[in-house]
Amino acid sequence: MRKHYDYLIVGTGLYGSVFSHEMKKNGKKCYAIDKRNHVGGNIYTRNVRGIQVHEYGAHIFHTSNTKIWDYVSEFADFNHYVNSPIAVYKDEIYNLPFNMNTFSRLWGIKTPAEAKTKIQEQIAQLHITEPQNLEEQALSLAGTDVYEKLIKGYTEKQWGRDCRELPAFIIKRLPFRFTYDNNYFNDRYQGIPIGGYTQIIEKLLEGTEVALNVKYRDFVKKQMELKAQGQDYVTWDKVLYTGMIDEYFDYRLGSLEYRSLRFEQEVMPDCDNFQGNAVVNYTEREIPFTRIIEHKHFEFGKGEGTVITREYPVEWRPEDKCAFSENDTAECTSSEPYYPVNNERNDTLFVKYKELAKKEPNVIFGGRLGAYKYYDMDKVIEAALDTAETEIEK
Repeated sequence: MRKHYDYLIVGTGLYGSVFSHEMKKNGKKCYAIDKRNHVGGNIYTRNVRGIQVHEYGAHIFHTSNTKIWDYVSEFADFNHYVNSPIAVYKDEIYNLPFNMNTFSRLWGIKTPAEAKTKIQEQIAQLHITEPQNLEEQALSLAGTDVYEKLIKGYTEKQWGRDCRELPAFIIKRLPFRFTYDNNYFNDRYQGIPIGGYTQIIEKLLEGTEVALNVKYRDFVKKQMELKAQGQDYVTWDKVLYTGMIDEYFDYRLGSLEYRSLRFEQEVMPDCDNFQGNAVVNYTEREIPFTRIIEHKHFEFGKGEGTVITREYPVEWRPEDKCAFSENDTAECTSSEPYYPVNNERNDTLFVKYKELAKKEPNVIFGGRLGAYKYYDMDKVIEAALDTAETEIEK
């Protein structure tokens, strides 16, 4: 009547799935649950008219770690997609990241020396010695033109606040590149899995029992009820928890803050090419969304018609949920926690939750929500592998 497992995996995103795969390889039994109706967490992709749609925003895999690249390549073939977003400001178009194509478009210059001189001239005219907020910090690093056209509006939309109300430490540096190179990343390896990310998660979870539409607290309660009723139930030795660490402790010390995204997805069967690029940022504050993703360009134009997603930054609230409908025009009307707000208040609160976590000897907290840290995908895999190795060595 009792089915026993070594690990209960809470969350089938990249972290939980990699951990489950590694433990299974080492003879451990895992049972995975997820509150959503699909596996994969935020890297979930689904096929729409032959197009792999990134349901929770664009995910471009990139890394300089050969071990991690070789690992993820076991589960999918990657194409040679290079992330080269563009930015729209009013009727002007600029290349990102800030590079010589950007500076040439801004000022009509040709050489790195001219660009550096222009930036330094603008900085010198501002006389900012000790930046007191994000606006002053950005101006002191980039000058007026780059700030006003490419940073100010986009940042205010991201954070939902005026740049003068944001702390200076949010921008520690700006990635200026004085070359004509539009590749957003400097990593050695970069690409998109041919056929989407969901297949990677499904392969990682092969041999692991998975239950969807299940919340952790509800699952634990249900197993206790089944046991009391003399029905089949599940037990486990340890929990790998990839949800929000403050939620695990019922927010007893207060809620950690997150920024989130609301997605508006539109299928356009009669349009073959909407914007000519996978990622187009909109930097004006007056335009409510930050960017439009055209998913077919991640796989070089494959698929019928096109699918676009507009991303709207929003404040995350604990009562929010996120679900996509299956019709041609889908909208995520509420939100998932995406970006930790790593200011002094939240970082201090997280340290207190970490102290509580240490008193849970049979619970492992991991992933971006468990660690209250934004991870790139390669870093998530690396962290999960390290956690699995530690468990195996015990």
